Amino acid sequence: MIDIKLIRENPDLVRQNIKNKFQDYKLPLVDEVLELDKKARETMAKGDDLRNKRKTLSNQIGNYMREGKKAEAETVKQEVEKLNQELLKNEELEASLREEVKTRMMRIPNIIDKSVPIGKDDSQNVELKKYGEPFVPSYEIPYHTDIMEAVNGIDLDSARRVAGNGFYYLMGDIARLHSAVLSYARDFMIDKGFTYCIPPYMIRSDVVTGVMSFEEMDAMMYKIEGEDLYLIGTSEHSMIGKFKDQILKKENLPYTMTSYSPCFRKEKGAHGIEERGVYRIHQFEKQEMIVVCEPEESMQWYEKLWSYTVELFRSMEIPVRTLECCSGDLADLKVKSVDVEAWSPRQQKYFEVGSCSNLGDAQARRLGIRVKGEKGNYYAHTLNNTVVAPPRMLIAFLENHYQEDGSITIPEVLRPYMGGKEKIEKK
Repeated sequence: MIDIKLIRENPDLVRQNIKNKFQDYKLPLVDEVLELDKKARETMAKGDDLRNKRKTLSNQIGNYMREGKKAEAETVKQEVEKLNQELLKNEELEASLREEVKTRMMRIPNIIDKSVPIGKDDSQNVELKKYGEPFVPSYEIPYHTDIMEAVNGIDLDSARRVAGNGFYYLMGDIARLHSAVLSYARDFMIDKGFTYCIPPYMIRSDVVTGVMSFEEMDAMMYKIEGEDLYLIGTSEHSMIGKFKDQILKKENLPYTMTSYSPCFRKEKGAHGIEERGVYRIHQFEKQEMIVVCEPEESMQWYEKLWSYTVELFRSMEIPVRTLECCSGDLADLKVKSVDVEAWSPRQQKYFEVGSCSNLGDAQARRLGIRVKGEKGNYYAHTLNNTVVAPPRMLIAFLENHYQEDGSITIPEVLRPYMGGKEKIEKK
């Protein structure tokens, strides 16, 4: 959510930002906010006048009572009662107008950074840099679930009987590899100075609307029936929510945390859940990183965060590239975002395995996360980034470490987490 002052003082900037994100259908929101905000402020001013009149009349009542003029005092009391009724209606109107302003403000996208390329959708994202040499072996690389099934590492048929499409049983060495990657990623981030955290896996609706747009919420979140609770789609949600309605001490910033959680996603509007794959699924696990920092430091942290993901994947001998998200591919709360994509030698192309985002003060405004400053409180900046999400990461891992004899090599950094195992043999 952007600052209301920006809409009042520079509505054309807000309109142009909406156009840059190719969301012209949201342009009327700007004029609606301006009109409703004007009415709300007029209503607030009227309320101030009514309260001043009530104070004056209350003083008159006291004077009349001291002078023994009970009849006059009673007449003024009736006037005060009328003012109270009018003031109550005025306060209800002001609250209603403020809520209408807020509802529209939460649909207006955050102001994107000037460096973000203008483009309509993800097809116009811009490659920044490749890390590692992408290769295609001389032998054929099977589909990732075929690789897993060859080592008795996955059971999709049983999962479909139990839960339907979009779920899986991981087993044996593949399940161990999945856990090994998460454990390695956890220790990797701890070594970077981040505090390890396991957060709640459910959050209330006011946290959901604080961390994401309505469109994202509708497409992603599972609601618990009969409860004001949602299953998290990523631990970033509950990790940022941890600071809700807090006034942070400047000397304690930045907060740098890495968190593990299962993640639950409806994947509404997706191109369908694969029956034989684990790329797009309803349930998975992930290691995340978040930062809450000073506004002037957020871009420095942004550069650090995505570089950690690149470093992690390269340490596991997986080629990756970074891709700058264009304006039309940015979620409404994001100021700037970069995707990390891993190389698929089977498909001979890159695919997304992580995303790093700077959200400026958008989440902080929605959640009331402020910093206590010398000249008053101000909103912090928040960032998040995927350390690793094993289902997608497993695809990249298996394809890049698959050998001609059907075995899968284990890079050195993961061997301590795999009991010293150097390869997974075909059964």
